[in-house]
Amino acid sequence: MSTATETHDRTEGSPAPVLPVKSPRLLRWWPAAVLLVLAVAPFSAVPVPGLLDGPLGSAGSLQLLATCLLFGALATGYDLLLGRTGLLSFGHALYFAAGSYATNMFLLEAGLPFVLASVLGLLFGIALALVLGSVSLRVTGIGFSMVTLAFAQAGSILVSRNPGGVTGGEEGRAAPADLLPSWLVGIDNTANLYWLALAYLVLTLAVVHRSVRSPTGRVWEGIKENERRVEVLGLKPYGFKLTAFVVAGALAALGGIVHLVLTGGSTPQTTTSDFTLSLLVMVVLGGSGTRWGPMAGGILYTWADHRLGDLAGSGAVADLPAVLRVPLSQPLFLLGVLFVAVVHLLPGGLARLPSRLRSVPYRKETGDQ
Repeated sequence: MSTATETHDRTEGSPAPVLPVKSPRLLRWWPAAVLLVLAVAPFSAVPVPGLLDGPLGSAGSLQLLATCLLFGALATGYDLLLGRTGLLSFGHALYFAAGSYATNMFLLEAGLPFVLASVLGLLFGIALALVLGSVSLRVTGIGFSMVTLAFAQAGSILVSRNPGGVTGGEEGRAAPADLLPSWLVGIDNTANLYWLALAYLVLTLAVVHRSVRSPTGRVWEGIKENERRVEVLGLKPYGFKLTAFVVAGALAALGGIVHLVLTGGSTPQTTTSDFTLSLLVMVVLGGSGTRWGPMAGGILYTWADHRLGDLAGSGAVADLPAVLRVPLSQPLFLLGVLFVAVVHLLPGGLARLPSRLRSVPYRKETGDQ
C-alpha cells in the first residue's frame, strides 16, 4: 500500500502517530565522551561556580567529585538487587562496611601489604554476602527485607561495641598511612584518589551491564516480574537470587575498600541502616532498573548532601527570617524537598528525563493538529 493510500485511509482529524526518535549516530558515543571529560578533569583549572567551591582540578573539588563517583557506583551495584531482581535489601551497607573494616584490620593487625589486605578484605565481603544471603533468601518479600535489616543492625552493634579494639567503636579507625601506597596518600595525590574512584565506577558499570545482559540477567528480570512463572519454567529462583546478592555484595565490599583509601579510615556511619536507606533514595532518585539512572542519582544525592550542608550553614541563610531560616538550615530537609520534587515531577527518576524532553515537540505537534 502506498504512502498516499495510507494517508487517505487515516480517519480525518485523527492525531498523527508519534514515531520513535532515532538518536544521531554520534550521540551513541556520549558515554565515552563523558568518561574522557571525567578522566582529564584533574588537569583542568576551569572554575565551576555554584557547583564546586574551587576550580575543577583543585584538591577540594576532586575530593568531592571522587566521593560522588564512588556513591554513584555503589548505587549502581545496589540496583542490581532492587531494580534488576526485585530484592529490597535493608542491609547492603553491611558489605560496604565489611570491605572497609576487614581491609583496615588486615593492615593494622596483621601488617599486610595494601594489595594483599585489599584482596582479603574483598574475599571477606564476598564470603559474608554468600553466607548471609543464603540465609536471608530463604524468605521472600518483606520477610527478606527484615532479615537483611536484622543482620545489618547486628553488624552495626558489633562495630560500635569495638570488640578487641579492632573497630575503633563510635570513632572509627584511621587507616595506617605508612602501609598505604605512597601515591594514594597526601593532598598532592588527590588526583590519584579521584582516578581510583573513577575506575571503580567504570568497573561497576561494566559488571552490572554485562551481568544484566547475560542469560542469568534475563532470569533476574523474570524473577522481578513474576517469580512463580520462573519456577513453572523449571528454574530455581533461589540460586539466581543468591548470585545477584553475592555480586552486589562484592561490588559493595570493593566500594568499601575505595572509601577506606578515599577518606583515610573506616567509619561506623557506613554500617547503619540509614546508609542503606540513602542508597535506596539514590536509586529511586535516578531511576531504578535503568542503566544510568542509579549512577546519576548517587552522584546528585552525594553532591547535594555536601553542597546543601554548606548552604545551610552559610551567612545568606542565617540572615533570613526564622520561618525560612529554621527549615533551610537543615540539610536533610533540603534533601527531602529535592527528593519529593524529583519523584513528583519525574516519575521514573532522572533517567526518564531525556525521553520526556524528546517527546515534548511531538506532543505539541499532535496538540496543534
